[in-house]
Amino acid sequence: MQIGVAKGRVLLQVLQICHCYYPPFLDCARQYSTLFAGMEYKVVTVYLTGEPSEEVARATCSDEVIFLGYKSSEVRGLKLKAIAEIRKILSRGEFKFCIAHRSKPTYVALLASKLPVISIHHNYDDFDRFTRRLLVNMFRKRLLLLGVSDSVSDEMRASLPKWPHHQIETLYNRINVAAVQAEFEPRESARAFLGLPQQSWIVGNVGRLHHDKDQATLLRGFKLALPQLPAGSLLVIMGKGPLEKTLKQQAVDLGIAASVIFTGNVPNGKKYFKAFDVFALTSDHEPFGMVLLEAMAAELPLICADCGGGAEVVRDVGQLFPLGDEYALAKCIIAEYASRGNSQTANALHKLQGTFSDEAVRERFWKLPFVSAL
Repeated sequence: MQIGVAKGRVLLQVLQICHCYYPPFLDCARQYSTLFAGMEYKVVTVYLTGEPSEEVARATCSDEVIFLGYKSSEVRGLKLKAIAEIRKILSRGEFKFCIAHRSKPTYVALLASKLPVISIHHNYDDFDRFTRRLLVNMFRKRLLLLGVSDSVSDEMRASLPKWPHHQIETLYNRINVAAVQAEFEPRESARAFLGLPQQSWIVGNVGRLHHDKDQATLLRGFKLALPQLPAGSLLVIMGKGPLEKTLKQQAVDLGIAASVIFTGNVPNGKKYFKAFDVFALTSDHEPFGMVLLEAMAAELPLICADCGGGAEVVRDVGQLFPLGDEYALAKCIIAEYASRGNSQTANALHKLQGTFSDEAVRERFWKLPFVSAL
């Protein structure tokens, strides 16, 4: 199914291929579509899997959105059907280059066309497999690898040591700052919606309840900090996942169950970030951490584990602690309460606008040597 948006005179077309539109990849597609805002490009976005959706098409912000509707099992192996479909799409007009998110769309883009391909990598270990290294080495002359953080890019360079520096670059994830800020509920109504006391001092955490997010350290650190926080202080963990029962039992075992609230999954949870007084992310080697950008937009003080892409976001504008160190985390939480009203939120907002906004990243994209040479 194709969903198009009318547009005036077009000189060039760009093809964007995504495996799916499930979070966070719908917003990733939006991020790359908006790189061409105000330019004479037509952006055609293809989702390999997922049912057609008008809502998804609008949120993608492309000129045309095509849903191929494959099941995940149908884009394993050689992906011959997907390659044939992409060739049909490319035959309709002149395309300048292709943007492919993750490894499967990159494979399809490289085998379906002779176009330059910009391959976006959102996770670590994408090139652990020999076959993936073989594929990108075969097509290196027309391939740019973009990591969503320096730590992801550095890991790719270690896996592909013979690649020239300008063909493995970093292009940060980003947000439309004004649009995100317009969605925020005020503090009072956000707390009311989440059922939180209006007067409590609240540490917020948002993420899947999974080992990678390390909420276990967050619980231990909060327990250590609690005696030096005001009465009624709370830790609010927003999200769901396989560790929900384990983490709730941990809160009971630590004797802090009355001070910890698990909200479960909250649709469009970022709307309610202003319910928090400080935002803490304890993830184990987070490739990036989009929630940190949303917390910055909400002008929340930030605490983050000093590893991965999250540390790149928070460095110089928030507090970092060694991964898994609940004692250092507790000191950070206590320090944030002690310095309330004197945090680095103004600096964080400035960094958000200058480094992680749509406008800032759009400017950097067009200055990348590989892109400017196209």
